[in-house]
Amino acid sequence: MKISLLAFFIVTAICGRALADETWQDALGRMPLGGHVTELSRNNAIPLMLDAFQSNSVVKGLIFMPGAADDFVFFRRAHATLTDQNPSLADAIIALTNQTYIHAEFRPPFLLLYTTQDVLDPIITIKSKTTAAKLQSRIVPGRIELWDCNWDFVRPQLKNKLSVGLRPFPNSPSTWHFWPNNFAACGLTQWELLEAIALSGKTTLTLHRWTAEYQLDYRNGPVQSLTNFPGQ
Repeated sequence: MKISLLAFFIVTAICGRALADETWQDALGRMPLGGHVTELSRNNAIPLMLDAFQSNSVVKGLIFMPGAADDFVFFRRAHATLTDQNPSLADAIIALTNQTYIHAEFRPPFLLLYTTQDVLDPIITIKSKTTAAKLQSRIVPGRIELWDCNWDFVRPQLKNKLSVGLRPFPNSPSTWHFWPNNFAACGLTQWELLEAIALSGKTTLTLHRWTAEYQLDYRNGPVQSLTNFPGQ
C-alpha cells in the first residue's frame, strides 16, 4: 500500500509538472482546423480559427486585435499557405506570423494576434475594488465566440453573463467607432471577459460599482514597416 501511494504521488507530480510546462503551441497544436485547409485568407481565416479554439488548461482565449483583423478584412493583404494535410490551430498561427504582418504573443490567459498598430495593454480604471474582486472570482459558463460583432450585438449577447451592467447602451453614437470584436474563449472569469472585450474592441474600460463602461481607445502603435514580414 505504501509503495502504491508513493507511485501515485510521483505520477501526480510528474503530470502536474508536465501541464505546468506546456506551451500555447502544445495546447493549440491539439486543436484541428477541420477539413482540408490549404490557405488562410480574408474569406476564412478569422471564423475558421475562432471555431477551432477549444477549452484547454493553458490558453483561455484567442483574440484577434483590431490591427490583425484589419489586415484580413480592410487591407486584404493577409494571406498564408498551410502545408500540413491536417493543420492545427497552432499551425495556422505560426503560418500567419511567418507569412503575414501579424504577430502572436501569449499574455496569460490570452493569446493575442496583433500588428504593430495595436496597443497590447488596455487602459483599465477601477472605481470599485470590491466589484473587481467579485468579478475576478466568478467564472463565465460555457464557450464564447464573437466574430466581426459590433457593440450593438456584443452587449445583448454578454450582458447576462456578467454581474455588472455594460455601458454604453445600444445605438449610442459613442460606439460608432468601436472595432468589431473577434475572439473565442472558454473558462474566463467575468473580469477576464471584460478585458477580452476591451482588447478586441480597442476600447478603454472603467469599472464602477454596478457597471462596466467602455470608451474608444484613441492610442495607436507605430505603422508596420512593409519591408519584411515578422518571420523573415
